[in-house]
Amino acid sequence: MLKSMTGFGRAEKNVGDKTFLVDIKSLNGKQFELQLRLPSILRPFEFDIRRILSGQLSRGSVDCNISLKDTGNAKPVTINTDLAKAYFKPLSELSTTLGLDASNILSTLVKLPEVITPSSETLSDDEWKDFQNVLQAAIDALNKHRLNEGAMIEQDLLSRITNIENQQTEVIKLEPLRQQKIREGITRLLEENVGKENYDGNRLEQELIYYIEKIDITEEQVRLKNHCDYFKSLLADTEEAKGKKLSFVLQEIGREINTTGSKAYDSTIQKCVVMMKDELEKAKEQVLNAL
Repeated sequence: MLKSMTGFGRAEKNVGDKTFLVDIKSLNGKQFELQLRLPSILRPFEFDIRRILSGQLSRGSVDCNISLKDTGNAKPVTINTDLAKAYFKPLSELSTTLGLDASNILSTLVKLPEVITPSSETLSDDEWKDFQNVLQAAIDALNKHRLNEGAMIEQDLLSRITNIENQQTEVIKLEPLRQQKIREGITRLLEENVGKENYDGNRLEQELIYYIEKIDITEEQVRLKNHCDYFKSLLADTEEAKGKKLSFVLQEIGREINTTGSKAYDSTIQKCVVMMKDELEKAKEQVLNAL
């Protein structure tokens, strides 16, 4: 089971006389990074909301927007009476001095800063519990999206690893023929430049064995197969956050492919190596999306 880091989740629900809308979007990221926007009524619960999101989303660049939808209900306000009185006296004196109608002073007062302010409303304990259900619904929707994306990534990664294994099978088939070609090539060069009668056949055989052992790729093929098997077992594992592990294994696979290429000295094997590298690069690009 593989999860993608990308996904989207939305939930909307009434909490008491309020309606909350929660949108969560997640993109690729090395660590957990959260951009959180929420109404003032939820400010006292910001750290709890961040903790819930970080605990359930693990990794990625997460953008969470929580909005309080207008239900048409009147919102309570607070009138600062002392401040209004402080404003009234100089305004009354000014209107008298200028000979203006003092009946409009009240309409002017209520427009002055801090005279009328929204009340500091917050959620009750029961409403906070209900809101957590809204947040959880959005997280569940996001995780479902992540799982769907992850299933497609998993299938693609499996096909890439299978293609690498198929090319490795060809390399193993070509290995005996490669050694024979190297042996024949060196022997032919000696015969053409030194003469068949002018070199020691036994000494040549010893040198050939030493040279072929140096460019032997058997160990690389064993390790490559083990790494591919481990990669597939990781994909099948139930652990959710395993993108970094998969990336590390791909690095090891790349190391064995590169060593095989540097030791090959055979054009046909080199073609297989190039095809394996191409599949590996595509797998590396995909695994960047994995949680």
